[in-house]
Amino acid sequence: MKEFLLLFRNISGENAYILSQEDMAEDMPAWQQWIGNIAMQGKLISTQPVEYQGQMITKSGIQPGPDKGTDNRLVAGFLICKGTEEEVQQWSFNCPILKYPHGSVEIRPLIPFQIDL
Repeated sequence: MKEFLLLFRNISGENAYILSQEDMAEDMPAWQQWIGNIAMQGKLISTQPVEYQGQMITKSGIQPGPDKGTDNRLVAGFLICKGTEEEVQQWSFNCPILKYPHGSVEIRPLIPFQIDL
């Protein structure tokens, strides 16, 4: 079974997520059910929301983040799971982030990385 990284993206406000604390509290049961479905199948590896603030490290030094790209969207959280590409696509179509007009799920297959010590 392959592993996949799902990145949850949404549009950003000025120095904060657009979502209010009320929206986040209202959305929590949907997220718990959605993630729970993946976990009950034994296919959840890890998941977390990410804080808004961050840093970009480049050769030039440290720049305040987050990176909002050119369309003001940023990563709000992630999920790592295992399954088939078709399964992961179907799960993603039911992701609670899609309730928002600018919400999206980016699916990225992970490449096994072997470290020889």
